[in-house]
Amino acid sequence: MDYGWGGRFEAKDLPGYILAQVLGGAFGALILYLIVSSSPDFAGVGTAHGAFATNFYDANIYGVNFGMLGALITEIVMTFMFLIVILGATHKNASPGFGGMAIGLALTLIHLISIPVTNTSVNPARSTAVAIFAEANAMGQLWLFWVAPIVGAALAGIVYKFMAPNKD
Repeated sequence: MDYGWGGRFEAKDLPGYILAQVLGGAFGALILYLIVSSSPDFAGVGTAHGAFATNFYDANIYGVNFGMLGALITEIVMTFMFLIVILGATHKNASPGFGGMAIGLALTLIHLISIPVTNTSVNPARSTAVAIFAEANAMGQLWLFWVAPIVGAALAGIVYKFMAPNKD
């Protein structure tokens, strides 16, 4: 029985989990697209880089232009921290009833930090779902928003095992 780096997930379940996340995200993005595109003010999702909640780098969206390296580091670190909070908040010895609050507050802080840099991913399925409906450049940069969260999550799983060994 292989429970992966974080110790909570069997590796054989990973492909189905990823597929379900991407399809669920795409369905949600489709609903959002249908709602937003019904507005007479809707200019289309391909009118500006970062449109329709896509992730980006090398784009001056918020008055600052962060490059690929800045985006990569930001997404790795933010995903790492998010997974550390999730693993700790859902640990069997964690105080019940407070996990959701800790996770929600952590995600809020992560968004406040990284929206100006990348529009915040920390989830490849979230990035993929909206990139489907955005301009072509969003799909061209999507690789970073898969690689960085995977690296950040893997590092968090490894580090967490040292933080809470044999306790899960």
